[in-house]
Amino acid sequence: MTNLPTGNPAASGGRAAIRAVVAIAIVAAALLLMFHVNPGTAYPWIKAIHVIAVIAWMAGMLYLPRLFVYHCAAEPGSVQSETFKVMEQRLLRFIIDPAMAVTWIMGLWMAWKIFGFSGGWLHAKLLAVVLLSAVHGHFAKAVRLFAADKNTKSARYWRIMNEVPAVLMVVIVILVIVKPF
Repeated sequence: MTNLPTGNPAASGGRAAIRAVVAIAIVAAALLLMFHVNPGTAYPWIKAIHVIAVIAWMAGMLYLPRLFVYHCAAEPGSVQSETFKVMEQRLLRFIIDPAMAVTWIMGLWMAWKIFGFSGGWLHAKLLAVVLLSAVHGHFAKAVRLFAADKNTKSARYWRIMNEVPAVLMVVIVILVIVKPF
């Protein structure tokens, strides 16, 4: 016998939001304490948090357009369509948006403190991350359009768009690891 969630979905979403905010506050407080006690240990922690945030951001960016593909097949107003709306909004609000923010904050700190915003590879990487952020914005707009039952894009379009974050991710990783210029 499976345990299926019962009750008000909005209430469970609110509880999830509170848990996420508390977790972020605890991590932020621990980082501030660590920086105060021993600022020399900041870089590896910033880098680790950056990588974790990138993984979460990419997971969401690769999953969201797949939800759009399936959402295109759902009849507007149907139970399935309404479920996709909730899934898309929660994925964007609780995973993708915060992960992007943490990625940018930690990444800019490293670009400034560690690399001094110098190096062709870093400039190319920043351009690729700006493009990934633009795709993120496009996906956020799509979530709003799907929520209003106003999507005009086809499932084929969303299948193609599903590949864009993956291509940008490959470019970014090569630039960071190989530093070709």
